Amino acid sequence: MIRLGPSLVPVDAKFPLENFKRITEAATDEDKSRAKKQFVVDVKKHIDAIAAKYILPDEGTYDFALMYIPAENVYYETIIRDEAPAEKSLCHHAMSQRVIPVSPNSFYAYLQAIVLGFKGMKIEDRAKEILQYLGRLQGDFARFRDEFALLGKHVGHAQSSYQNADRRLEQFSQKLLSADTDQQELFDPEAARRD
Repeated sequence: MIRLGPSLVPVDAKFPLENFKRITEAATDEDKSRAKKQFVVDVKKHIDAIAAKYILPDEGTYDFALMYIPAENVYYETIIRDEAPAEKSLCHHAMSQRVIPVSPNSFYAYLQAIVLGFKGMKIEDRAKEILQYLGRLQGDFARFRDEFALLGKHVGHAQSSYQNADRRLEQFSQKLLSADTDQQELFDPEAARRD
């Protein structure tokens, strides 16, 4: 098992090589063909066993497993040079079981691709969080803008009320001055003699 991110990547490193050796050691084409058929059966059984034993998401694994094929020539003959029709190929069978065949050279590349995928998912999750936060900020800004506009209306009304009150105060002041002048003339004896 390899821990990548929150879960485990199952890796099976056992591989049925007996019939592959028989293919390479076969003296006749018939022996080679029989050994190849048995090898294909062995590998399909191995793929099924990996899927059943190791792909256990409820126990913390991802929903795929890696099947390590221990030599490049075996990987080439098994996966790349498979002459079966596409739907009957070992690669198709492995992928249908969510078992990914890897060779010594491709193993690291697959792990790197998986790691990059997880980094991409983290970036995507973080981007979603940022977008949600921006959405909340946008809502907060809209509420603030509405409150600010309401405050502006109140300030405008207050200013208008102030100006109206100031005019009335000035008018009242003029009336008081006029009344004061009239009253002074009314009670001023000298003003009365002059008249």
